[in-house]
Amino acid sequence: MPTSDDYKRQIMQDLAGGDKESADDIIPDDSSESYENFDDFAQRSSREERRQLFGKSFHPDRIPSTQMEPELQSAIAKIKPNERDDVAKEFLSHFKKRRLSDRDLEQQLGLSTHHPSRMNADDVSKLAAFAYHNHPDIFQDVLADQPALVKFMSNPLVGAAFGAIAAKWLGSRK
Repeated sequence: MPTSDDYKRQIMQDLAGGDKESADDIIPDDSSESYENFDDFAQRSSREERRQLFGKSFHPDRIPSTQMEPELQSAIAKIKPNERDDVAKEFLSHFKKRRLSDRDLEQQLGLSTHHPSRMNADDVSKLAAFAYHNHPDIFQDVLADQPALVKFMSNPLVGAAFGAIAAKWLGSRK
């Protein structure tokens, strides 16, 4: 498992070698698409823009589950209860499309309930961790639909996801 210092060192090596990622192919570079802050990005960007950006950043190949799961627990605990319900409903809806029943998930993950409106932060965290580890595409879809969750993540590795967005914000302030 890489440490934060290892990750920073790798980024610096990649940058020194000319390896960089850009949001330009995801977020068009015109004045109508410059964002003031994350909330502005979350409200005005398209679902597809968020899906592509979060898809590149939030994947088990990039951030191990052992580092992402505590971030998810913390972030989910910080979002408003109605947003947490929405996140739970999104996850369960996507799982249902994969023929994973809410009752089976309740048993398998040790949830307190299979009703999204009655789930506590721990239950939603378990759903998110399960999706991140086993169904990263579902995880990325839910983040694209419910970007409020991303706002509360703080891990330095997760922070890298905001680099492309931040570059866009800073670029628009020239």
